[in-house]
Amino acid sequence: MTDLRAPPPAFLSGLRDLLGPAGLREGGDAAPYLRDLRDIAPGRAAAVLRPGTVEEAAEIVRRCAEARVALIPHAGGTGLVGGQLRPDGVEGVVVSVERLNRVREVSPDDDAMIVEAGVILADAQAAAEAAGRLFPLSIASEGSARIGGILGTNAGGLNVLRYGMARDLCLGVEAVLPDGSILRSLKRLRKDNTGYDLRGLLIGSEGTLGLVTAACLRLFPRPAEVQAAFVAVPSPDAALALLHHVRAAVGEQLSAFELLSGVGIGFALEHVAGTRCPVSPTPEWSVLMEVGGGEGSGVAATLEAALARAFETGLATDGALSQSDQQRADFWRLRESIPEGNRKVGSVASHDISLPLSAVARFMEEAPAKLREIAPDLRFNPFGHLGDGNLHYNLFPAVGRNRDEYARQKGALTRVVHDLADAHGGSISAEHGIGRFKSADLARYGDPAKLAAMRAIKAALDPHGIMNPGAVLG
Repeated sequence: MTDLRAPPPAFLSGLRDLLGPAGLREGGDAAPYLRDLRDIAPGRAAAVLRPGTVEEAAEIVRRCAEARVALIPHAGGTGLVGGQLRPDGVEGVVVSVERLNRVREVSPDDDAMIVEAGVILADAQAAAEAAGRLFPLSIASEGSARIGGILGTNAGGLNVLRYGMARDLCLGVEAVLPDGSILRSLKRLRKDNTGYDLRGLLIGSEGTLGLVTAACLRLFPRPAEVQAAFVAVPSPDAALALLHHVRAAVGEQLSAFELLSGVGIGFALEHVAGTRCPVSPTPEWSVLMEVGGGEGSGVAATLEAALARAFETGLATDGALSQSDQQRADFWRLRESIPEGNRKVGSVASHDISLPLSAVARFMEEAPAKLREIAPDLRFNPFGHLGDGNLHYNLFPAVGRNRDEYARQKGALTRVVHDLADAHGGSISAEHGIGRFKSADLARYGDPAKLAAMRAIKAALDPHGIMNPGAVLG
């Protein structure tokens, strides 16, 4: 690949003329685009470019390819693995999709909508709701995360169990390829078997193969009957048994099944105003589940009956069923406040892993002892999407200590978590992506043939290496 170069003054001057006053930010105005939520590694860039049309985005990419200037895509800035930051190397430009923020079309008859990459997820959900439909992808940062970043990382969230991840919810994409050409593939089709799946390739590539500018998203009927339940369980093993028990009763009407630890709930209750636990005292382990069905489905009654049997058999020890939309929202507010509580406490190390469902309980049993060989006083807050095997396995300092005191042990602790996940047939990245923070882990745990194929694809599509250099493959 050709060596990258710093953008010369004439390059930036030409982009100022192209984009106008709203389209380019420098100096202090660029600072908000050069940091992540955890302030782990500040980024660097000569300027932030903000195209307002796909044609402007294409011209930016074309000029970057011609001048060999690195291009770092930026959406909502909520990524947790450094994919939107370039802390070292030759200075390039950040390309923000925030001005590509139109909902172009909502088609209830097709159960599809076309939105641009800068549309905030909550706004996409609202557009679907206004048309009597559901866009089911839901994550804690949905008030600021943008569609481009969600597709770039193949985000998952709360409803993967029923609806799948971002890739499953996207029918087509519009994207600028690394040479500046525009891929226009926004058909509202479920079946289009006409060669390579470039849509699937671009989703999850974290901007290393192209810049997504718009997407055609799948919509679903809005459930007429929705019920949430917060249930205390004796152990993670019991939680898994409860998952299978409930699914046997309600089938695919189960949309979410979250595992929560008492430590995580405690962090939220202490640090996030307005949160409350539905049962008292706070259980060591609990699950939050939600079901939804059509009018007259009786899914709420079916769930209640299934939970009654779970109490009789000891799979559940306490619980609460939502009695209103507000109470259901309060249940989910507690779950979605756990990451904020974690940030307030300050984790020693955070991990986004996935495991086969059959291995979750064994992993949870084995990990603490191995980790305490390195740091005996750690606190653990495992939580996440048990229904699809995704755990956020986070480590915290002992009471009275802070995470900086564990800095020398952090790498060894993460190695234990990732080694154990890999040994159980799991993954070191379930839904947050690889970015820059996990590129060395991908090299360590990734299948050699897969990595070689990825490098070949990258070299073929981006021969000059301008698209998000350093992300994913390092």
